[in-house]
Amino acid sequence: MRRNRLGNSAVEVTELSFGAAAIGNLFSAVEPARAAAAVDAAWDEGIRYFDTAPHYGLGLSERRLGEALRRRPRDSYVLSTKVGRILDPLPGGGPAAAEGLSEGFAVRATHRRRWDFSAAGVRRSIEDSLDRLGLDRIDIAYLHDPDDHAEAAFHQAYPELERLRAEGVLGAIGAGMNQTGMLTRFLRDTDVDVVLCAGRHTLLDQSALTDLLPEAAARGRGVVVGGVFNSGLLADPRPGATYDYAAAPLNLLDRALRLKAVTEGHGVPLRAAALHYPLTHPAVAGVLVGTRSPVEVRDAAALLRRPVPEDLWDELRETGLLTENGH
Repeated sequence: MRRNRLGNSAVEVTELSFGAAAIGNLFSAVEPARAAAAVDAAWDEGIRYFDTAPHYGLGLSERRLGEALRRRPRDSYVLSTKVGRILDPLPGGGPAAAEGLSEGFAVRATHRRRWDFSAAGVRRSIEDSLDRLGLDRIDIAYLHDPDDHAEAAFHQAYPELERLRAEGVLGAIGAGMNQTGMLTRFLRDTDVDVVLCAGRHTLLDQSALTDLLPEAAARGRGVVVGGVFNSGLLADPRPGATYDYAAAPLNLLDRALRLKAVTEGHGVPLRAAALHYPLTHPAVAGVLVGTRSPVEVRDAAALLRRPVPEDLWDELRETGLLTENGH
């Protein structure tokens, strides 16, 4: 599988990456054996970039991913995690959580998430993540959802990431968000290697084309795109489908159905087009897909291998479904 370098760093990521939120029991529980099998399937498909975070299942995702990767040669893959949420233990281990109770994760509430973008918080977060992962280093660390913490993120957390990168604890640094404005500011005002942009460079939302992607291209920085299916609508456009984790508005459902008609007219499933589209921009190093089973992993890899004809993009632009500079 093709790899792309992130900015000026030595870190290279595969075009398809394994998003490990799902194996942290996102929305519903995943059996340990199934989680491990999903990572094994990703490895078999040539995926060598794995993304996690403390937030995902109160550390469960990090523990499962670290265990699954520990027997692999450490220099053969790239692992990213995130900073910004500290996990503080609750006295007595906390109550059992019902499905989805702990901020969307079906896990026992053993810890409390606490926002912390201080320098000390960043260093503690990295140390805690290394302990949960059971690995010797982290290749990429992202500032995780600093939307409401801009002052601390830019003036405390980011400089600490720079220090950790200089110390060799981290290979590359960046920020991950569901918006483009602050990510563009990170590209302009800091020396991040990469930004992780979720849901804003898709067939339904091309807002990253306005500022984020041109800025990344001009500065030679990497972009990883997540949320390529906009939480479900582009995977299966139908009444009741979700868009950004809420019921899809009728106008977006109609647009998704129009997209589907065009892609299928070219013999391409909508899901395949949705996965390929972000990679048509030169600044995009890879796409991150959350998977919870070997079947889902193999499906994503097969979709990426499926060729998409250039005239499909041309028709989408001609019909106004893609912006003029849609790729």
